[in-house]
Amino acid sequence: MATTEHAPTSRLRAWMLEGLSDMAKAPQGPHAVPPEPVHKGQRWWRVMCLTGVDYFSTLGYQPGIAALAAGLLSPIATIVLVIVTLAGALPVYRRVAEESPRGEGSIAMLERLLTFWKGKLFVLTLLGFAATDFLITITLSAADASTHLVENPHLTTVLHDKQMLITLILVALLGAVFLKGFLEAIGVAVVLVGLYLVLNAVVVFVGFWHVVTAGHVVTDWSNGLTAEHGNVFAMVGVALLVFPKLALGLSGFETGVAVMPHVEGDPDDTEENPKGRIRGTKKLLTTAAVIMSVYLIATSFITTLLIPENEFKSGGQANGRALAYLAHEYLGGAFGTVYDVSTIAILWFAGASAMAGLLNLMPRYLPRYGMAPHWARAVRPMVIVFTLVAFLVTWIFNASVDAQGGAYATGVLVLMSSAAIAVTIAARRAQQRGWTIGFAVVSAVLLYVTVVNVIERPDGVKIGACFIAGIILVSLLSRLARAFELRVTSLTMDDMAERFVRDIASRRIRFVANEPDNRDVAEYREKIEQIRADNDLPAQEDFVFLEVTVRDPSEFEAGMNVRGEVMHGRYRVLTLESSSIPNGLAALLLHVRDTTGCIPHIYFEWTEGDPFTNFLRFFLFGQGEVAPVTREVLREAEPDRARRPRVHVG
Repeated sequence: MATTEHAPTSRLRAWMLEGLSDMAKAPQGPHAVPPEPVHKGQRWWRVMCLTGVDYFSTLGYQPGIAALAAGLLSPIATIVLVIVTLAGALPVYRRVAEESPRGEGSIAMLERLLTFWKGKLFVLTLLGFAATDFLITITLSAADASTHLVENPHLTTVLHDKQMLITLILVALLGAVFLKGFLEAIGVAVVLVGLYLVLNAVVVFVGFWHVVTAGHVVTDWSNGLTAEHGNVFAMVGVALLVFPKLALGLSGFETGVAVMPHVEGDPDDTEENPKGRIRGTKKLLTTAAVIMSVYLIATSFITTLLIPENEFKSGGQANGRALAYLAHEYLGGAFGTVYDVSTIAILWFAGASAMAGLLNLMPRYLPRYGMAPHWARAVRPMVIVFTLVAFLVTWIFNASVDAQGGAYATGVLVLMSSAAIAVTIAARRAQQRGWTIGFAVVSAVLLYVTVVNVIERPDGVKIGACFIAGIILVSLLSRLARAFELRVTSLTMDDMAERFVRDIASRRIRFVANEPDNRDVAEYREKIEQIRADNDLPAQEDFVFLEVTVRDPSEFEAGMNVRGEVMHGRYRVLTLESSSIPNGLAALLLHVRDTTGCIPHIYFEWTEGDPFTNFLRFFLFGQGEVAPVTREVLREAEPDRARRPRVHVG
């Protein structure tokens, strides 16, 4: 809309705001950068490595978590996890990729179901859980990486009390990668994932070799299972009961969808139908799930059979690093150290896909809602914000992996449950009865797991609630601070409206703001008489009425269409729809000034009622104290008083 002269941009500011659309490629509003062609991106298997640094890195701690939760039942409980992964989570997120190909995930799907403020608050709540998931991914992975470093037999005496410092350094290094420029780091992810999977394959092969050559190991395990649980049905029942504690093994799907904008599409892909990107993302999700399922079953089996139970507990050598324990035990210190370095690197970089998810999600929603400053669309300022929050979380949890597990699982499970519910609704709307029933069953399973996890580890939902409260508070304060900002992104006028403006521009441009009621002859006649009397205007003065209809007052940025019509054969009326009456009027006045070169005048009547109440009505419902707010929006948009449209109130 109106242009305003700004001081020359400093080099630091220019660097900070460089690449506004680097991560979020669906720009919204007047400050966004046009998106790159949709077919550009990386091959799906390379992006799989980006999400894989989160998903595959859970091998660093998942076998130990399973052993602590299920004991000798760990392999059976892991098989249950794999069944839920392949038969539940994978189909859900393949459908999410179809329904939301820009990386917004299930949040965008559920956003369409709710309107007005209840929809915005619902999205903010889900964003709170997403922030919990992704931020705890960063801090937990860094903490586990520091655990592997501290517990290395060659370094434990030197670093045994330095875990907090090491974790903070790893978080800072991750932030530095994003400040430098992240898209090139996908190559780093490919190297890390490839090396890590190869080393784990070696550990798994050697582990199975020792299981096979030491036949008594399998016998001892099976006898122990029978002694503890009696029969197969009891084993399966217990495995189902402990399954919620293994939910961290599902953590990679949300990030897999979040990094979807980086997947290369077909040359003929469009934003409305990026079929190549969707197909590539489905390959990504399926391949990652199959690889991870094989590793999860294999590693849970060998770690349960080969590692003494006490070593999994807090203080034990396998606590949080079961596979690293086997690498040192059976392949020697040199290989074990190489394995530790690989694990440390991939756990540290696991935060990269989580950071990518944050940078893809937050700029798509908060600035569009008016609930974040414009710079929140830029990558580097958001990286600094998220890194500082990660520092705080690390300090609160004392860099403990176990302490953060509950919050991590809660964030993961809430997002997965919302995804399952979203695709169930989508399948029902598409009248796909089979898929609807299947997704409903998956939703029920995930909701059960979520509820059990919250009951057993309520600290997770408490941390999530803190993130939700923080996001909502900051969002509302930001919206309040930006209340008087001009936020109409574009304005178009039909032929009749342009004719009205051209005609009145030959004289003094006078508009009358009118709240449409009956829209009968008496309403327009009495309005003109009132304006003339209040402002002492001669009878021959010509007016055009402006009428604004409020659509969704919770929306912050939107385009606006202006239509012209002649009422009762004599009254010219410009009608427009906007989320806010003052913003719609201000945008139209500035547009008329810019297109005609004349300064328009607009006339109001004072709004009856308490000013504070009227301001709340404006803030929440887009109407209320219209005259002074219109003038304030114009003042912020146009600091030059000589060029500012005139506002008259009587």
